Amino acid sequence: MAKFMQPFEAQTYAALRILSGFAFLWHGTQKLFGIPREMGTEAPAFVIYVAGPLELVGGVLLMVGLFTRWTAFICSGLMAAAYWMAHGTNHLLPMMNGGELAFLYCFIFLFIAARGPGIWSVDGASS
Repeated sequence: MAKFMQPFEAQTYAALRILSGFAFLWHGTQKLFGIPREMGTEAPAFVIYVAGPLELVGGVLLMVGLFTRWTAFICSGLMAAAYWMAHGTNHLLPMMNGGELAFLYCFIFLFIAARGPGIWSVDGASS
């Protein structure tokens, strides 16, 4: 197996954590503030007021790597619930039901919860 990226494993993982958190927080700002744009369809109030803050705060915490394992675990659960509530009832496969993003976020966050904060994180600096 090629090992050309092995020296960059820690940096690549940190980039995954930071950029996943960055992308996730914008889902929260979209729900709560309509930024960067209004949502196409009106979401139910519980989605806006439960998922929005979790996405916004969870995204920021993942970016900076604070309470990383718990935050990622909660965000993973949020995305699992989002998948089954909004997409999984239409079709099982993410490709067919439009739930690929929720599906990927769920498992990326589950991986981050299992792996921990890594480098370039507040949690990693304190250990």
